[in-house]
Amino acid sequence: MNKAFKRLALGTVIAGAAGYVAGLLTAPKSGRATRKDIKDAADNTITETERQFKKLHTELNELLNETKKQSKTAQGKAKTELDDLTAKAVTAKEKAREILSAIHEGDTENKELQRAMNDATKAVKHLKTFLKK
Repeated sequence: MNKAFKRLALGTVIAGAAGYVAGLLTAPKSGRATRKDIKDAADNTITETERQFKKLHTELNELLNETKKQSKTAQGKAKTELDDLTAKAVTAKEKAREILSAIHEGDTENKELQRAMNDATKAVKHLKTFLKK
């Protein structure tokens, strides 16, 4: 998946949730039913975000395993570049794992999610580009 698609997917999830909540707030329902609907929509958004982070985390893990194999044979500038990309990918993977934990605990903000998603997406893109060389 490319960066634009992932941004679009995250934006779609957030926009969908916001639209859903706006619709609920204007619907003629009881307060209890509206609160339940809002909670369900929030839970669905969190679940989708978590799913996307798990997918990115898994993809980074697979790419890092591939870079370990290639690192054994790389030399000179290629090895230096691969080591640098690997270090950035490991950092992005750790951040994604931290965000997953924060999502489970309910201690995360939208800015943190977006930053971690961007970092992980960049790491995946760079590793894929390097591995194609």
